[in-house]
Amino acid sequence: MFLNTRQIAFFSALSFLLLPTSLIRAQSMDDQIVAASALVLNEAMTTRLNHIPQAMLKDCHGVAIIPNVIKGSFIVGARHGRGLLFVRESDGVWHAPVFITLTGGNVGWQVGVQSSDIVLVFKTEKSIQGILSGKLTVGADAAAAAGPVGRETSVATDGQLQAEIYSYSRSRGLFAGVSIDGSVLQIDRLATGTYYGNPVPGQPVVIPPAAEQLTHTIAGYAGALPLPNGTAPSTLAPSSTPALQPMPPLTGAPDLVQQHSATETAVLQSQLVQLAPRLYGMLDENWKQYLALPSSLFLNGTPTSAAEMQTTLDHFNVAASDPRFQSLAGRPEFQSVYGLLKHYQQSLSSTSGALQLPPPPTQ
Repeated sequence: MFLNTRQIAFFSALSFLLLPTSLIRAQSMDDQIVAASALVLNEAMTTRLNHIPQAMLKDCHGVAIIPNVIKGSFIVGARHGRGLLFVRESDGVWHAPVFITLTGGNVGWQVGVQSSDIVLVFKTEKSIQGILSGKLTVGADAAAAAGPVGRETSVATDGQLQAEIYSYSRSRGLFAGVSIDGSVLQIDRLATGTYYGNPVPGQPVVIPPAAEQLTHTIAGYAGALPLPNGTAPSTLAPSSTPALQPMPPLTGAPDLVQQHSATETAVLQSQLVQLAPRLYGMLDENWKQYLALPSSLFLNGTPTSAAEMQTTLDHFNVAASDPRFQSLAGRPEFQSVYGLLKHYQQSLSSTSGALQLPPPPTQ
């Protein structure tokens, strides 16, 4: 089931409205996602009778873990979640995770379940490259199927499985194969940049210990690295999380992080470049000139000065406040660009430091 235009617009608007709050809490929230993903992986690989067969990871090209995917009651069939994507190169090297989002239709949900943990196993290079190139629609850009569970090791290795992505869901403590056709997977470049401190290309990337340990755990299940003391996954206690011994650094891992990281300013600038043509397509030449964005905004991602952007924002302010232009100001195309402009200007001129406030009011 694919999201319709109204549903996509709702999620885009929701993400946009939550952006400032998300930025403030991003580091702690992202740490929570890494910790939750580690628990989900442990349950997925060690729960007796209905775990994901280790053989499914042996020759995979990547693994995605999206804990606590929420089923939205505000839109029938909608769901949204944030998680991690781990990518393995052809030489067997696993990269530190990048953050992703999952948005999609209500396919495969159990009756009464409002949230699920989802694990995706990417079996082809094409399926991984699809999401790394921008976004991937499961079922349309890559064939997907519910994955086998339990002791179905032979099924995972006998060549009968032909899908590019195998999906699993945990609801009410039980893992099972689930269909998520129509779900859209996309790299969250802002969260990735924030979590790794906005790494500069060519400079070393500091990988937080929790992310490095989780990457080593996945590599162990995939056979690229040994699990602690040579422990076989099938003998691990269902409620225990493997404690890894010190392992070598993730060679080559920072490359993927650097490629898919972005600052708040870069993300807002990219959104402006994408949305502005929709607005200008509705305007005559005089209005195009009046509301024109600085040309530097479209040149190789060059940041625009706050002073230059203020002139454009002043013109948008006039159009938004003058009753004569309400037919323009009320259009969603205008409102989207106008809102992004205000956030972009704020990101260019923002200063750090605590607010100087009087004591809060008493009860």
